[in-house]
Amino acid sequence: MRLRAFIAAIISCLALSTVYAESLPVYFGTYTSGRNAAEGIYRSVLDTETGELSAPAIAAKAENPSFLEIHPGGKFLYAVSESGRAGTVSAYAIEPDTGNLKLLNNRPSGGSGPCHVNIDQAGKNVLVANYSSGSASVIPIKSDGSLAEPTGFVQHEGSSVNPQRQKGPHAHSINVSPDNRFAFVADLGLDKVMIYKLDVEKGTIAANDPAFAKVKPGAGPRHFTFGADGRYAYVINELAGTVTAFAYEPASGTLTEIQTITTLPNGFTGSSSCAEVRVHPSGKFLYGSNRGHDSIAVYRIDPAKGTLTFVEHERANIKTPRNFNIDPTGRFCLVANQGSDSVVVFRIDQKTGALEPTGNKISIGRPVCIRFLKKS
Repeated sequence: MRLRAFIAAIISCLALSTVYAESLPVYFGTYTSGRNAAEGIYRSVLDTETGELSAPAIAAKAENPSFLEIHPGGKFLYAVSESGRAGTVSAYAIEPDTGNLKLLNNRPSGGSGPCHVNIDQAGKNVLVANYSSGSASVIPIKSDGSLAEPTGFVQHEGSSVNPQRQKGPHAHSINVSPDNRFAFVADLGLDKVMIYKLDVEKGTIAANDPAFAKVKPGAGPRHFTFGADGRYAYVINELAGTVTAFAYEPASGTLTEIQTITTLPNGFTGSSSCAEVRVHPSGKFLYGSNRGHDSIAVYRIDPAKGTLTFVEHERANIKTPRNFNIDPTGRFCLVANQGSDSVVVFRIDQKTGALEPTGNKISIGRPVCIRFLKKS
Protein backbone atom coordinates (compact mmCIF):
# COMPACT_ATOMS: atom_id res chain seq x y z
CA MET A 1 0.00 0.00 0.00
CA ARG A 2 2.80 2.35 0.83
CA LEU A 3 4.43 1.69 -2.54
CA ARG A 4 1.15 2.34 -4.36
CA ALA A 5 0.63 5.57 -2.46
CA PHE A 6 4.17 6.65 -3.25
CA ILE A 7 3.74 5.90 -6.96
CA ALA A 8 0.40 7.73 -7.01
CA ALA A 9 2.01 10.75 -5.38
CA ILE A 10 4.81 10.77 -7.97
CA ILE A 11 2.31 10.55 -10.84
CA SER A 12 0.27 13.37 -9.33
CA CYS A 13 3.34 15.57 -8.99
CA LEU A 14 4.39 14.87 -12.58
CA ALA A 15 0.91 15.73 -13.83
CA LEU A 16 0.90 18.98 -11.91
CA SER A 17 4.35 19.84 -13.20
CA THR A 18 3.22 19.26 -16.77
CA VAL A 19 0.19 21.50 -16.36
CA TYR A 20 2.32 24.13 -14.65
CA ALA A 21 4.87 24.08 -17.45
CA GLU A 22 2.25 24.37 -20.19
CA SER A 23 0.38 27.32 -18.68
CA LEU A 24 2.14 30.65 -18.99
CA PRO A 25 0.46 33.79 -17.61
CA VAL A 26 0.44 36.78 -19.98
CA TYR A 27 -0.33 40.46 -19.27
CA PHE A 28 -1.44 43.08 -21.76
CA GLY A 29 -1.05 46.86 -21.55
CA THR A 30 -3.68 48.93 -23.37
CA TYR A 31 -4.99 52.36 -24.23
CA THR A 32 -8.10 53.29 -22.27
CA SER A 33 -9.17 56.26 -24.38
CA GLY A 34 -10.45 56.60 -27.93
CA ARG A 35 -12.09 54.01 -30.16
CA ASN A 36 -12.86 50.65 -28.52
CA ALA A 37 -11.07 51.77 -25.37
CA ALA A 38 -9.98 49.15 -22.87
CA GLU A 39 -10.27 49.38 -19.07
CA GLY A 40 -6.67 48.82 -18.00
CA ILE A 41 -4.28 45.87 -17.72
CA TYR A 42 -5.58 42.47 -18.86
CA ARG A 43 -4.40 38.95 -18.15
CA SER A 44 -4.62 35.66 -19.99
CA VAL A 45 -2.89 32.27 -20.01
CA LEU A 46 -0.91 30.86 -22.95
CA ASP A 47 -0.83 27.10 -23.48
CA THR A 48 2.77 26.61 -24.62
CA GLU A 49 1.91 23.31 -26.29
CA THR A 50 -1.02 24.46 -28.43
CA GLY A 51 -0.61 28.24 -28.56
CA GLU A 52 -4.13 28.81 -27.28
CA LEU A 53 -4.87 31.88 -25.15
CA SER A 54 -7.53 31.87 -22.48
CA ALA A 55 -10.27 34.49 -22.57
CA PRO A 56 -8.80 37.81 -21.36
CA ALA A 57 -9.80 39.16 -17.94
CA ILE A 58 -9.19 42.55 -16.38
CA ALA A 59 -6.28 42.36 -13.94
CA ALA A 60 -6.35 46.01 -12.83
CA LYS A 61 -8.20 49.09 -13.98
CA ALA A 62 -5.82 51.93 -14.90
CA GLU A 63 -5.48 54.93 -17.21
CA ASN A 64 -3.55 54.20 -20.44
CA PRO A 65 -1.24 51.55 -18.94
CA SER A 66 0.48 51.24 -22.30
CA PHE A 67 3.80 49.62 -21.43
CA LEU A 68 4.44 47.09 -18.70
CA GLU A 69 7.36 45.24 -17.20
CA ILE A 70 7.42 42.33 -14.76
CA HIS A 71 9.98 42.13 -11.97
CA PRO A 72 12.57 39.33 -12.36
CA GLY A 73 11.25 37.77 -9.15
CA GLY A 74 7.81 37.37 -10.70
CA LYS A 75 5.92 38.99 -7.82
CA PHE A 76 5.49 42.56 -9.09
CA LEU A 77 4.46 44.39 -12.25
CA TYR A 78 5.14 48.01 -13.22
CA ALA A 79 3.20 50.13 -15.71
CA VAL A 80 3.49 53.62 -17.13
CA SER A 81 0.39 55.78 -17.46
CA GLU A 82 0.85 57.30 -20.90
CA SER A 83 -0.59 60.78 -21.20
CA GLY A 84 0.47 64.23 -22.35
CA ARG A 85 0.58 65.66 -18.85
CA ALA A 86 3.05 64.80 -16.11
CA GLY A 87 3.42 61.04 -16.24
CA THR A 88 3.27 58.40 -13.57
CA VAL A 89 4.54 54.87 -12.99
CA SER A 90 2.45 52.39 -11.00
CA ALA A 91 3.65 49.42 -8.96
CA TYR A 92 1.44 46.33 -8.58
CA ALA A 93 1.70 43.12 -6.61
CA ILE A 94 0.76 40.03 -8.64
CA GLU A 95 -1.73 37.96 -6.66
CA PRO A 96 -0.45 34.37 -6.95
CA ASP A 97 -3.86 32.71 -6.75
CA THR A 98 -5.77 34.80 -9.29
CA GLY A 99 -3.15 36.65 -11.34
CA ASN A 100 -4.93 39.91 -10.58
CA LEU A 101 -2.93 43.02 -9.74
CA LYS A 102 -3.02 44.90 -6.44
CA LEU A 103 -1.94 48.53 -6.69
CA LEU A 104 0.93 49.31 -4.31
CA ASN A 105 1.65 52.95 -5.19
CA ASN A 106 2.38 55.51 -7.92
CA ARG A 107 5.39 57.72 -8.54
CA PRO A 108 6.12 60.54 -11.01
CA SER A 109 7.85 59.37 -14.18
CA GLY A 110 10.01 62.49 -14.27
CA GLY A 111 8.47 63.85 -17.47
CA SER A 112 5.44 63.86 -19.75
CA GLY A 113 4.15 61.09 -21.98
CA PRO A 114 5.97 58.09 -20.42
CA CYS A 115 5.94 55.38 -23.09
CA HIS A 116 8.36 52.65 -21.98
CA VAL A 117 9.37 51.02 -18.71
CA ASN A 118 12.11 48.56 -17.83
CA ILE A 119 13.82 47.01 -14.80
CA ASP A 120 17.54 46.58 -14.22
CA GLN A 121 18.98 43.05 -14.22
CA ALA A 122 19.20 42.94 -10.41
CA GLY A 123 15.58 43.99 -9.97
CA LYS A 124 16.49 47.05 -7.89
CA ASN A 125 15.26 49.93 -10.08
CA VAL A 126 12.53 50.81 -12.55
CA LEU A 127 13.73 52.81 -15.57
CA VAL A 128 11.34 55.00 -17.58
CA ALA A 129 11.47 56.75 -20.96
CA ASN A 130 9.31 59.88 -21.31
CA TYR A 131 8.44 60.47 -24.95
CA SER A 132 6.79 63.90 -24.88
CA SER A 133 9.42 65.61 -22.73
CA GLY A 134 12.41 63.64 -24.05
CA SER A 135 13.74 62.47 -20.71
CA ALA A 136 14.53 59.34 -18.73
CA SER A 137 14.41 58.53 -15.03
CA VAL A 138 15.34 55.87 -12.48
CA ILE A 139 13.04 54.91 -9.60
CA PRO A 140 14.24 52.53 -6.85
CA ILE A 141 12.12 49.50 -5.94
CA LYS A 142 11.46 48.89 -2.23
CA SER A 143 11.56 45.43 -0.68
CA ASP A 144 7.75 45.20 -0.76
CA GLY A 145 7.69 45.97 -4.49
CA SER A 146 6.48 49.55 -4.12
CA LEU A 147 8.38 52.46 -5.64
CA ALA A 148 10.54 54.94 -3.74
CA GLU A 149 11.06 58.53 -4.84
CA PRO A 150 12.94 58.89 -8.16
CA THR A 151 16.70 59.13 -7.76
CA GLY A 152 18.01 59.40 -11.32
CA PHE A 153 17.09 61.72 -14.19
CA VAL A 154 18.43 62.91 -17.54
CA GLN A 155 16.93 65.50 -19.90
CA HIS A 156 17.74 65.23 -23.61
CA GLU A 157 18.33 68.28 -25.80
CA GLY A 158 18.40 68.82 -29.54
CA SER A 159 16.49 67.95 -32.72
CA SER A 160 16.87 66.30 -36.12
CA VAL A 161 15.74 66.64 -39.73
CA ASN A 162 12.04 65.66 -39.70
CA PRO A 163 10.06 68.88 -38.93
CA GLN A 164 6.91 66.97 -37.92
CA ARG A 165 8.43 64.39 -35.59
CA GLN A 166 11.91 65.61 -34.66
CA LYS A 167 11.63 69.23 -33.51
CA GLY A 168 12.81 68.12 -30.08
CA PRO A 169 13.91 65.04 -28.14
CA HIS A 170 11.55 62.05 -27.82
CA ALA A 171 12.92 59.27 -25.62
CA HIS A 172 11.10 56.18 -26.86
CA SER A 173 12.61 53.27 -24.93
CA ILE A 174 15.12 52.43 -22.23
CA ASN A 175 17.12 49.20 -21.96
CA VAL A 176 19.86 47.87 -19.70
CA SER A 177 23.08 46.12 -20.74
CA PRO A 178 23.46 42.43 -19.88
CA ASP A 179 26.07 43.28 -17.21
CA ASN A 180 23.83 45.98 -15.66
CA ARG A 181 26.45 48.73 -16.16
CA PHE A 182 24.82 50.81 -18.89
CA ALA A 183 21.38 52.12 -19.87
CA PHE A 184 20.49 52.78 -23.51
CA VAL A 185 17.77 55.28 -24.46
CA ALA A 186 16.59 55.29 -28.08
CA ASP A 187 15.58 58.89 -28.83
CA LEU A 188 13.38 59.23 -31.93
CA GLY A 189 13.72 63.01 -31.99
CA LEU A 190 17.52 63.07 -31.95
CA ASP A 191 18.33 60.09 -34.20
CA LYS A 192 20.56 58.80 -31.42
CA VAL A 193 20.77 55.91 -29.00
CA MET A 194 21.94 57.66 -25.85
CA ILE A 195 24.37 55.71 -23.65
CA TYR A 196 24.44 56.20 -19.88
CA LYS A 197 26.43 54.78 -17.01
CA LEU A 198 24.00 53.06 -14.67
CA ASP A 199 24.68 52.87 -10.94
CA VAL A 200 22.24 50.24 -9.71
CA GLU A 201 23.00 50.73 -6.02
CA LYS A 202 22.52 54.51 -6.11
CA GLY A 203 19.75 54.45 -8.71
CA THR A 204 21.44 57.01 -10.96
CA ILE A 205 22.33 57.41 -14.63
CA ALA A 206 25.11 59.65 -15.94
CA ALA A 207 26.58 60.53 -19.34
CA ASN A 208 28.94 57.95 -20.77
CA ASP A 209 31.92 58.38 -23.09
CA PRO A 210 30.91 57.78 -25.83
CA ALA A 211 27.61 59.50 -25.02
CA PHE A 212 25.59 58.08 -27.91
CA ALA A 213 25.47 56.13 -31.16
CA LYS A 214 24.01 57.84 -34.23
CA VAL A 215 21.62 56.42 -36.80
CA LYS A 216 20.88 57.92 -40.21
CA PRO A 217 19.21 61.39 -40.14
CA GLY A 218 15.43 61.03 -40.09
CA ALA A 219 15.53 57.34 -39.11
CA GLY A 220 13.75 57.85 -35.77
CA PRO A 221 15.11 55.10 -33.44
CA ARG A 222 12.33 53.61 -31.35
CA HIS A 223 13.00 50.28 -29.59
CA PHE A 224 16.29 48.57 -28.81
CA THR A 225 17.40 45.06 -27.90
CA PHE A 226 20.52 42.98 -27.41
CA GLY A 227 21.32 39.72 -29.17
CA ALA A 228 21.30 36.55 -27.08
CA ASP A 229 25.05 36.56 -26.36
CA GLY A 230 25.31 40.33 -25.76
CA ARG A 231 27.90 40.94 -28.52
CA TYR A 232 25.44 42.70 -30.81
CA ALA A 233 22.51 45.08 -30.37
CA TYR A 234 19.69 46.22 -32.62
CA VAL A 235 17.47 49.30 -32.86
CA ILE A 236 14.33 49.54 -34.98
CA ASN A 237 13.86 52.89 -36.66
CA GLU A 238 10.22 53.98 -36.70
CA LEU A 239 10.37 56.71 -39.35
CA ALA A 240 12.73 55.10 -41.86
CA GLY A 241 11.37 51.55 -41.64
CA THR A 242 14.77 50.02 -40.93
CA VAL A 243 16.71 48.02 -38.36
CA THR A 244 20.26 49.07 -37.46
CA ALA A 245 22.64 46.41 -36.14
CA PHE A 246 25.53 47.37 -33.85
CA ALA A 247 28.60 45.61 -32.56
CA TYR A 248 28.70 46.13 -28.79
CA GLU A 249 31.80 46.71 -26.66
CA PRO A 250 30.82 45.91 -23.05
CA ALA A 251 33.87 47.50 -21.42
CA SER A 252 33.04 51.00 -22.68
CA GLY A 253 29.37 50.66 -23.70
CA THR A 254 30.28 51.56 -27.29
CA LEU A 255 27.86 50.76 -30.12
CA THR A 256 29.36 50.57 -33.63
CA GLU A 257 27.01 50.33 -36.60
CA ILE A 258 27.58 47.28 -38.80
CA GLN A 259 24.40 47.18 -40.90
CA THR A 260 21.11 48.94 -41.61
CA ILE A 261 18.43 46.88 -43.36
CA THR A 262 14.89 47.71 -44.46
CA THR A 263 11.84 46.20 -42.78
CA LEU A 264 9.69 46.69 -45.91
CA PRO A 265 9.37 44.86 -49.25
CA ASN A 266 11.24 46.14 -52.30
CA GLY A 267 9.09 48.66 -54.15
CA PHE A 268 6.74 49.37 -51.25
CA THR A 269 5.38 52.91 -51.64
CA GLY A 270 2.72 53.14 -48.93
CA SER A 271 2.92 54.78 -45.53
CA SER A 272 4.35 52.60 -42.76
CA SER A 273 6.18 52.97 -39.46
CA CYS A 274 8.02 50.50 -37.25
CA ALA A 275 7.27 49.72 -33.62
CA GLU A 276 8.79 46.70 -31.84
CA VAL A 277 11.97 44.64 -32.25
CA ARG A 278 12.68 41.27 -30.62
CA VAL A 279 15.40 38.61 -30.74
CA HIS A 280 14.36 34.95 -30.48
CA PRO A 281 15.49 33.24 -27.22
CA SER A 282 17.78 31.01 -29.30
CA GLY A 283 19.55 34.11 -30.64
CA LYS A 284 19.08 32.86 -34.21
CA PHE A 285 16.32 35.21 -35.41
CA LEU A 286 15.19 38.83 -35.16
CA TYR A 287 11.66 40.20 -35.65
CA GLY A 288 10.36 43.72 -36.29
CA SER A 289 6.82 45.10 -36.65
CA ASN A 290 5.50 47.34 -39.45
CA ARG A 291 2.40 49.47 -38.96
CA GLY A 292 0.95 50.40 -42.35
CA HIS A 293 2.42 47.46 -44.22
CA ASP A 294 0.90 45.54 -41.28
CA SER A 295 3.46 42.80 -40.97
CA ILE A 296 6.14 41.20 -38.87
CA ALA A 297 9.48 41.18 -40.68
CA VAL A 298 11.63 38.12 -39.93
CA TYR A 299 15.43 37.94 -40.21
CA ARG A 300 18.12 35.34 -39.63
CA ILE A 301 21.05 36.51 -37.45
CA ASP A 302 24.58 35.60 -38.48
CA PRO A 303 26.07 34.31 -35.20
CA ALA A 304 29.61 35.33 -36.15
CA LYS A 305 28.90 38.79 -37.58
CA GLY A 306 25.61 39.84 -35.97
CA THR A 307 24.24 40.88 -39.36
CA LEU A 308 20.70 40.21 -40.57
CA THR A 309 19.39 38.31 -43.60
CA PHE A 310 15.73 38.72 -44.56
CA VAL A 311 13.51 35.63 -44.21
CA GLU A 312 9.89 36.71 -44.73
CA HIS A 313 7.05 39.13 -44.03
CA GLU A 314 4.14 37.60 -42.10
CA ARG A 315 0.84 39.48 -42.58
CA ALA A 316 -1.93 37.03 -41.64
CA ASN A 317 -4.52 38.69 -39.37
CA ILE A 318 -2.09 41.54 -38.53
CA LYS A 319 -3.39 45.12 -38.31
CA THR A 320 -1.29 47.94 -36.82
CA PRO A 321 1.05 45.71 -34.78
CA ARG A 322 2.07 48.12 -32.03
CA ASN A 323 3.89 45.47 -30.03
CA PHE A 324 4.62 41.76 -30.08
CA ASN A 325 6.50 39.32 -27.89
CA ILE A 326 8.00 35.83 -28.02
CA ASP A 327 7.20 33.41 -25.22
CA PRO A 328 10.16 32.15 -23.14
CA THR A 329 10.03 28.69 -24.76
CA GLY A 330 10.58 30.31 -28.16
CA ARG A 331 7.64 28.41 -29.66
CA PHE A 332 5.13 31.21 -30.13
CA CYS A 333 4.98 34.87 -31.12
CA LEU A 334 2.02 36.93 -29.84
CA VAL A 335 1.16 40.06 -31.83
CA ALA A 336 -0.88 42.94 -30.35
CA ASN A 337 -3.04 44.43 -33.11
CA GLN A 338 -3.88 47.96 -32.03
CA GLY A 339 -5.78 48.43 -35.31
CA SER A 340 -8.10 45.44 -34.91
CA ASP A 341 -8.36 45.17 -31.10
CA SER A 342 -6.95 41.67 -31.01
CA VAL A 343 -3.96 39.54 -30.06
CA VAL A 344 -3.04 36.78 -32.53
CA VAL A 345 -0.72 33.82 -31.99
CA PHE A 346 1.88 32.47 -34.43
CA ARG A 347 3.95 29.31 -34.13
CA ILE A 348 7.67 29.85 -34.79
CA ASP A 349 9.52 27.50 -37.12
CA GLN A 350 12.59 26.61 -35.07
CA LYS A 351 14.75 26.04 -38.16
CA THR A 352 13.91 29.12 -40.23
CA GLY A 353 12.33 31.55 -37.74
CA ALA A 354 9.27 31.90 -39.99
CA LEU A 355 5.89 32.58 -38.40
CA GLU A 356 3.02 30.14 -38.96
CA PRO A 357 -0.56 31.25 -38.16
CA THR A 358 -2.21 29.08 -35.50
CA GLY A 359 -5.70 30.54 -35.82
CA ASN A 360 -5.64 31.39 -32.11
CA LYS A 361 -6.85 34.90 -31.29
CA ILE A 362 -8.39 36.87 -28.43
CA SER A 363 -10.12 40.26 -28.41
CA ILE A 364 -8.74 43.15 -26.33
CA GLY A 365 -9.47 46.82 -26.92
CA ARG A 366 -6.43 48.76 -28.21
CA PRO A 367 -3.67 46.39 -27.01
CA VAL A 368 -0.21 47.96 -26.77
CA CYS A 369 2.16 45.72 -24.81
CA ILE A 370 2.60 41.98 -24.09
CA ARG A 371 4.56 40.59 -21.13
CA PHE A 372 4.97 36.99 -19.93
CA LEU A 373 5.15 35.97 -16.28
CA LYS A 374 7.99 33.47 -16.38
CA LYS A 375 7.77 30.43 -14.12
CA SER A 376 10.61 30.14 -11.65
